[in-house]
Amino acid sequence: MTQNNGMAQRWQEFRPSKTAWFWSCVGSSVATIVVGFWFGGWVTGGTATEMTEDAAHASRAQLAADVCVNRFTSAPDFGVQLATLKDTSSYQRDNLIEDAGWTKLGGMDEPVEDAARLCAETLAAMDVPAEATEAAAAEPATVAQ
Repeated sequence: MTQNNGMAQRWQEFRPSKTAWFWSCVGSSVATIVVGFWFGGWVTGGTATEMTEDAAHASRAQLAADVCVNRFTSAPDFGVQLATLKDTSSYQRDNLIEDAGWTKLGGMDEPVEDAARLCAETLAAMDVPAEATEAAAAEPATVAQ
């Protein structure tokens, strides 16, 4: 090989050894695996199973929370209960929802895990209807009579 040859000419004349081919294949495989797992979003079977179980749990909890909010807002004394929920401390709201049975779906003995928290967060973000605050203000006067 002479120094006057261009890059194309040198590329055509290059003949790698078996060792060079082997290490090129190994390096390419390792680089593909690293790029795939690091940047490509590849996961192992165990991680994929974990991710599906987490997604199923989260969707179950979200569904039960949506049913809880629907039941809660459909109750005849919705405003009064919502005012009570908002007056309760944030860490006790879950217990208030669970004790009232809002997160139990049909045929279940136990409430769905995390549904009470999601339900309480959604309900706490709602505004208390005006008639509920009026009823709560009128209630003590009615009891005193």
